[in-house]
Amino acid sequence: MSSASGESAEAGPDRGTEAPPEGPERTKIGAPADGAPADAALAGEGEAAGVPERAPRPRRRATVVPEPAPKLDDAELRGALEAILLVVDEPVSELVLAQVLEQPAERICPVLDEIAAGYTAAGHGFELRRAAGGWRLYTRPEYATYVERFVLDGQSVRLTQAALETLAVVAYKQPVTRSRISAIRGVNCDGVIRTLVSRGLIEECGTESDSGAFLYRTTTMFLEKLGLNSVDDLPPLAPFLPDDVEELADATR
Repeated sequence: MSSASGESAEAGPDRGTEAPPEGPERTKIGAPADGAPADAALAGEGEAAGVPERAPRPRRRATVVPEPAPKLDDAELRGALEAILLVVDEPVSELVLAQVLEQPAERICPVLDEIAAGYTAAGHGFELRRAAGGWRLYTRPEYATYVERFVLDGQSVRLTQAALETLAVVAYKQPVTRSRISAIRGVNCDGVIRTLVSRGLIEECGTESDSGAFLYRTTTMFLEKLGLNSVDDLPPLAPFLPDDVEELADATR
């Protein structure tokens, strides 16, 4: 009896309650071994579980704020505007001038008005005025005969009398059809209209609702050549009409 109980005592506790072994196996299951960092143990567990590692976040680039353009004083701004206006070949708007000079747009128009007033007060042979939605230097009307003599000396007038008459009809009656122009002039004007279109002085602007005929109007180049800001600035026709215009109209009916 005593030997049986002794063997039973030496056999130790039951296998179900057997304590976990010590050594490396315990380290893999539980806490990290002495000297190993905790992050390494966690990383090992993540790899064993199949969890992908997080990619490092890209560094944000610092946004570079451009330095503001230096503000020009009134004298320098005036000189810069005059220099640009001397070389432009078509009217230039305040917005374009402001972008080129990198100045606020609200500063441009008052300075241009001041320049124009200064030229007029000084009695220069040229003036600065608004035309075709922009600004450009023009010779003064009182010196037009001298300018024409210089420009046209030895040259022939580019537009014929018929082209000038047709252009005048379009300018004052626009939008207008070819048939209406021919009826006013009393001759067929198809060839003249093609010439004016090719020169860029008139252009098509849709069709008439009733007949479907093409309508014509003047272009921005027309305003630029005449130094006008809009067709509303055209001179009135009344002073150029004959006194018996009503009798002539009745006779043509």
